[in-house]
This record gives sequence, C-alpha cells and structure tokens, in this order.
Amino acid sequence: MKLRFNYYPLLLLPLIFGCSEKSEDPRITQKIEELRLEVAPDKRVALWNISFENDSLKGETDQPQALETLTSSLKADGIDYINAVEELPQASLGDQTRALVTISVANIRSNPRHSAELATQALLGTPLKVLKKEGSWFLVQTPDGYLSWVDAAGIQLMTDEELASWFTKPKVVFTSLSGHIWDSPKEEMMVSDLVAGNILVAEESNGKWVKVSLPDGRTGWVEDETLMPWEQWIATRETSADKLITTAKSMMGIPYLWGGTSIKGVDCSGFTKTIYYLNGKVIPRDASQQINEGEQVDVDKNWDNLEVGDLLFFGEKATDEKKERVVHVGMWIGNNEFIHSRGRVRISSFDPDSPNFDEYELNRYLRTKRIINKQSDGVISVSELLTNE
Repeated sequence: MKLRFNYYPLLLLPLIFGCSEKSEDPRITQKIEELRLEVAPDKRVALWNISFENDSLKGETDQPQALETLTSSLKADGIDYINAVEELPQASLGDQTRALVTISVANIRSNPRHSAELATQALLGTPLKVLKKEGSWFLVQTPDGYLSWVDAAGIQLMTDEELASWFTKPKVVFTSLSGHIWDSPKEEMMVSDLVAGNILVAEESNGKWVKVSLPDGRTGWVEDETLMPWEQWIATRETSADKLITTAKSMMGIPYLWGGTSIKGVDCSGFTKTIYYLNGKVIPRDASQQINEGEQVDVDKNWDNLEVGDLLFFGEKATDEKKERVVHVGMWIGNNEFIHSRGRVRISSFDPDSPNFDEYELNRYLRTKRIINKQSDGVISVSELLTNE
C-alpha cells in the first residue's frame, strides 16, 4: 500500500507562526528587571509581576511610581506599546482599601484558598492594606509589609476615613496569653476568643468588666484585669533582656505551626516575631528577612559575644555553586542557651554537657544579629502600628 502525504498543512506553517505573539523585547525586559531589583527584590513584600509581550505591558504591581518610571522610559525611547498593567489596589475595591482583623488570629495564606500554605497570621485589631479581591479572598499587606491572602470572614473592610475614625477611639490590649469576650459578665455565651496582643475598642466599664467592641461591630465583655489601655501598653513595652526572656519562656511548649505568629502556634520566625511584638517591636516575618536587620555580632560561634535577645540564624552556608540558605532562627537567653520553635517552643544548648545540647543546630549555625537598640529599616515600634499611613 502506498502512503499518501498531505502537504497542505506545511503551507499553513508560515501563517501560523506569523500570527503568534512576538517574543519579549530584550531591551524592555531588561528595564523591567532593573526596576524589579530596585523596588521589589523580595516578592513577599512588594508586587512587580510585569512582562512585555506582543507590544503590550502586562501584569500587575503595587509600585505605581516604578510603573510610571518604566512607561516614561519606553516613551522616551520611542517604543509604542499598550499599557495593560493593573495597578493595585484594584479599582473594583473602590475606596475600601483598608481593613482591620476581626478575629483573634487571622490565618493569612499564600494563595486565595483554605488549602493553601499558611504564610503568616495577624492579630485582632491589626490594620491591613487591601490590594485586590478574588472570590471571597483578599490580598492584603500586613504592617510588616508581608503580602498574602485572607478570607473575608476574618477582616472588616474600611475606607481611609473609617479607619482614621477607628484610630481615634479609646483602645485596650488583651495581655493574658488567652481568654474570651463574653456576651455578658455572666459568661454564658462566647462572642470571640482572645490571644495576647489583641486590640479592642473600650466602650464602658463596670469595674470588674469592660464592654468592648470589635471592628465588625460585635460587642461583648472582658475581665478588666486582662486588659491594658493602649497608651499604657505602649509606654510599658521594653525590649529588655528580662522582658524578652519572660515572654519567650511563657510560650514554652506551644506547638510548632508553619506560618504561625501567635499563641495558637508559631514557626521559628513567628516565635521570634511574637516575642518582639509583645515587647514593643515589629520585626520582619521570615528568618531570611530577619537576618537582614540589626547588627552582626558573631559568625565564629564565640558565644561570649552574644547578649540576651540576640537572634541566632541557622541554615546552609553559601558555596561556589549556591547561595546561603537561611532556614531557622532562635533567640539567645544566656548561659550558652537559646529558645526557639522546632516541633514546639523549647530551649536548646550549645554546651555538650547539657541535657539540652543541640548538635543539629550547632552544625548548621550561620551567625547572630542584634536588634535591640540598633537602628534598622525593617524594624518599627509597635506604637507605629496604629497610624493611618
């Protein structure tokens, strides 16, 4: 049997390829990448998802000034293009580009679904920037700059004016490790649970109990002895050795939770972040970000250089073939010991004779940084948390 070949499809190939999208212009791609490295080198805290294809700028960004710089550069070079980049916050949000967390601990995820990786958490009363909506999920930015997705049930959307109004109301901070808001002082029905660091509006007091309101309008009663006025709480925050150790040891045994930054569960950097937050400082979310802050005090395992509150970082050292990889962090508490979250919050030692000797962490030690009393761009005071910026 003879085979017959149909040559007509071959005639169509030039037409098919002639209609395909043009590849990216290397000049424009370079401009985009240079701006990314300048304004959004860490995608966890800034969005610069832009490409140039088929004579169009595409993607999204929350860096409008950088986008203006890019478009001005293209215009100056005489490059014709269509600007299809979506600037965030999303226009469909209208003027509701702010939010407050309305539950004790909001789980904030890497993608807009409950099955997605837990990226971080935010406590009740934490102000958020809202950038976009997808279904019932919102892409938000926490005060430490972290970008992730939160379910609508965990936040109250607000305008700038509504948030500014909330800032002016008298607020209290929940100071116990855990507790509840009750529908009445009789404690018959719970309105919400609470964890240390939750921020509420104080409505009235009857002595032993304080009536509080949540950002979504719910009200209830909390025992007065578990609350502290915001101004007093701020004034008493101190990142001293004693305060840091007391807070850290009060969390002993709390289970490890990937993405956790609260009393309900913490990962390693969530633990150090929580210790510092409860003592007046907001530090970056991840260990690989925290290591960029403060002053370096040791790289040679000279423990005499360390002070209580220093952060120890662990991971894989850089080689000729790969970059350094920071995967773990703990806090120095003196006596050759550090406290960290691995499996649970625990104390480990670098003393070979100690029952808590931790050879595993010793072998992957990288260096130690000091945040206390050190100026650092990525560290802010908790007092700056409730500002309408």
